[in-house]
Amino acid sequence: MLVGTWNLENLMLPRSGDGAPATEAEYEAKVAALASVIAALDPALLGVQEVVQEEALADLAKAVGGEWHIALSRHADRRGIRVGFLSRTPLRTRRDTHVFAEGLRPVQGDDGTAPGPHDRETSRGFLAVETDTGDGVLHVAVAHLKSKLLSYPAPPGKSRFQPHDEAERARFGAYALYRRAAEAATLRAVADFLLEGAGTERDVIVLGDMNDVVDAATTQILLGPPGSELDRPRAFHKSDLGDPFRLWDIAPCIPEERRFSRVSFGRAELIDHVLVSHRLAGRIAEAGTGLPGHRDDALVLPSVGEDPRQRVGTPGSDHAPVWVRV
Repeated sequence: MLVGTWNLENLMLPRSGDGAPATEAEYEAKVAALASVIAALDPALLGVQEVVQEEALADLAKAVGGEWHIALSRHADRRGIRVGFLSRTPLRTRRDTHVFAEGLRPVQGDDGTAPGPHDRETSRGFLAVETDTGDGVLHVAVAHLKSKLLSYPAPPGKSRFQPHDEAERARFGAYALYRRAAEAATLRAVADFLLEGAGTERDVIVLGDMNDVVDAATTQILLGPPGSELDRPRAFHKSDLGDPFRLWDIAPCIPEERRFSRVSFGRAELIDHVLVSHRLAGRIAEAGTGLPGHRDDALVLPSVGEDPRQRVGTPGSDHAPVWVRV
């Protein structure tokens, strides 16, 4: 079976919010472009990010064709975007949370002197589900961590993506990092909930747009116990006490020339990740970005800059799917 993750980039009904298509024609073009990739990918289960309405996700599923089951988190960010799943098999929700993990205090989110309500919770909800695959139960969590894209305080109804000075840029870069680290720790707690200390016997996948690269500190938080990587076969095949708790990033299994899911300021980066439990790591058949068969259809990506408004109304997505076949 193939399981993947894809940031759909502002999948929302026309004229329904910031980043929405302006016309029905733009909306239909976007849905058609996304559907063609998903149909070619043919996943058993796909974690998705940046969805607003369930109706929009249902329109996408209908355009792909066949029977799909949908799950969406109840917790959206300030723009209304949230995470969810498309699945060929029925889904049961295990957890849908946006509260920081136990022990984490509010993080500083701006120049204010006191934490606001959003400083006590994740940017968007984390959704964990389970499904019967025919070969046992698969437990999957999807997330969308805080972006490295910086926005700054602006009057109501306005957006500002340029700082007043470099000191402000540095501060808000730190605030974004604080939040992404807290969200990574919270997602790791969701992973612990799914693993139940039995990753050598349980099929668990944690996936999504983590908004940072493989070696970033926030991404590394998700792995749990250190000590092994999939590109060190001898280490992987040498079991240790961390295996029941560890998650393995599939990145080393992706051909190096295709090891990216987004292009930012001209730099190709892998910021969307699929992490698997030890039992699944030993059963990886292949992994990739874009489409299987080294097709480039979904790997021709625009270079994203500081202002996300430049992409409004365009079809497709600025991310590529990331997937694993087990």
